[in-house]
Amino acid sequence: MNNTKPNKLINEKSPYLLQHAYNPVDWLPWGEEAFAKAKAENKPIFLSIGYSTCHWCHVMEHESFEDQEVADVLNRDFVSIKVDREERPDIDHLYMSVCQAMTGQGGWPLTVVMTPDQKPFFAGTYFPKQRKYNRYGLLDILPQITDKWTNDAEKLLQSAETIATRTQEKSLANMKGEAPLDILEQAFNAYKSNYKSDYGGFGGAPKFPTSHNLSFLLRYYHMTGESKALEMVEHTLHSMFRGGMFDHVGKGFARYSTDEQWLIPHFEKMLYDNALLAMTYLEAFQLTENHLYLNVAEDIFTYVLRDMTDSQGGFYSAEDADSEGVEGKFYVWTPEEVKAVLGDEDGQVWCDVYGITNDGNFEGASIPNLLDCNLKEYIALDQVLTSKLHINRESRIKPGKDDKILTSWNGLMIMAFAKGAKVTGNTNYIDVATRAFDFIWTKMRREDGRLLARYRDGEVAIPAFLDDYAFMLWAAIEMAETTGDEHYVDVAKTLADSMLDLFEDTENGGFYFSGSDAEQLLARTKEIYDGAIPSGNFVGATNLIRIARLTGAERYELAAKRTLDAFGGAITRYPMGYSMYLTAYQLLNHPPVEIKVEGDLNLASTKEMIRIIHEAFTPSASIQLIAKDVEPRVLICHNFACQPPIHKIEELKRSVMQLGNVSTSL
Repeated sequence: MNNTKPNKLINEKSPYLLQHAYNPVDWLPWGEEAFAKAKAENKPIFLSIGYSTCHWCHVMEHESFEDQEVADVLNRDFVSIKVDREERPDIDHLYMSVCQAMTGQGGWPLTVVMTPDQKPFFAGTYFPKQRKYNRYGLLDILPQITDKWTNDAEKLLQSAETIATRTQEKSLANMKGEAPLDILEQAFNAYKSNYKSDYGGFGGAPKFPTSHNLSFLLRYYHMTGESKALEMVEHTLHSMFRGGMFDHVGKGFARYSTDEQWLIPHFEKMLYDNALLAMTYLEAFQLTENHLYLNVAEDIFTYVLRDMTDSQGGFYSAEDADSEGVEGKFYVWTPEEVKAVLGDEDGQVWCDVYGITNDGNFEGASIPNLLDCNLKEYIALDQVLTSKLHINRESRIKPGKDDKILTSWNGLMIMAFAKGAKVTGNTNYIDVATRAFDFIWTKMRREDGRLLARYRDGEVAIPAFLDDYAFMLWAAIEMAETTGDEHYVDVAKTLADSMLDLFEDTENGGFYFSGSDAEQLLARTKEIYDGAIPSGNFVGATNLIRIARLTGAERYELAAKRTLDAFGGAITRYPMGYSMYLTAYQLLNHPPVEIKVEGDLNLASTKEMIRIIHEAFTPSASIQLIAKDVEPRVLICHNFACQPPIHKIEELKRSVMQLGNVSTSL
């Protein structure tokens, strides 16, 4: 049940918090009011962390937080705090690490019980109201915690103190150590050992796209000529596209696959996944010239422009898995539904291509997929049929949309659109990227220039985190290389300088997740693992190297090296978990390539030179477009030597082809 009177979350902007504003639980947002209340009433804090498109968060809300009996217990014995993990990733990272340390696992919803001074003593994920799925229910757990808090507080507080101390020590753990010279080869062998040759990807279900793993392998293939690296990438990219994780009707990728075939997705769509996947499919196209990869990237952009772009230019965060309270209902079809739109003959053809059957593959209906289809049949299919189905699907009740605009995730999508403009020459993509970048740079900064993390409904808030700076630095460099506009080089330097000032650990190296000016939590963490979203430490390091080479400012490259040196010990233990570290390491230790285009950037001959350069896969290159009153020419320096200026298109093609050729040496 829901109250008619809202709780304190009603004043928040987060869609996730607003979803809980009419729960009978007396939720408070994270902040001083909640902690003061807990201290004054000597009650433990019940902290619940989730996000608006999280299926199990919805389930727990419906089963537990909408239930008056659960609410009565929470309201009487606890102070309850709700946090949107996407707004406050610093809080989420901290307490997720606690949960993983205490239970060996994590996920969302994240449930933590802690003292009024934020020291945790209990953690878990999803809890039903009462015991089921072989999991204890909240009504089993909460009374026990209350009993211990009331009758054995000293022991509980001692436990919380121990956990807090260990958390602080872990956050400051020394992970220094120089990575071995063969770290890239070690990583490749690890990927090879974990590769699944049937449907691609690494490891079993659930399978996440983690496209930054694939982008590293593309670079490894380019550097070494190791054909297995490219084979793993191509088979995985094909399989992800063919499966149901790709929305074949409306385009874009879901967050992950629940099975090994990439067939049955967890249906929510995240902005960051689609940005990173667009990047990797574009890179695969650059390297192989297989137009399937280009088409997939452009389908992602179609989806984002249609469904995830704000009128002011920024990009929304996510779309839900559920509609009408049912997971995946919006996305599945029966043969009858298809034929009602397309007619019997065309409908049967479409069903045959996309695997729509009477038996279904998901709870009695079918997720469109190409797993059993010859791609020639897919290519021959009239895509007007798919467009008709998409128009029809738009009349269904849609999943919820999380329309907040996050600086970090926007940085990733701006990067992807800028790369899309490079690869395709589509000027609309750079217009889209420019609008989004301008929105972040003009609307999501304080007067003193400090980036902020979240915009929604006219309000911008929360001092930005490392990921915000690192991902926007990535975007700025891609924009500079795509447009030749010096403004983006200046912005990139500003972002790099601010990132070093606010986040760098000058004593031990690397970057903290939250700034030196941020709210002080139980511990100040460093995030180095590449999960669904790559680590800000190593995205930052990679792009510090790139801005150093664009500007000649050595201090940025030295900062990147300090970051890599700070974590070499951790990476050596499990290199597969740190693909962005590997990418930065590879860039730092690979001979740099500098490409400068000089001339009138609006001349057709200059544009043709730029097109040739942008279409090539040259991951070690820094590209500068310099407006000069000279005959168009290209200057290329590599292997620590500079070539004579190139004026002729055919000569440039040969030189770029040599740069793009797969190397045979490290």
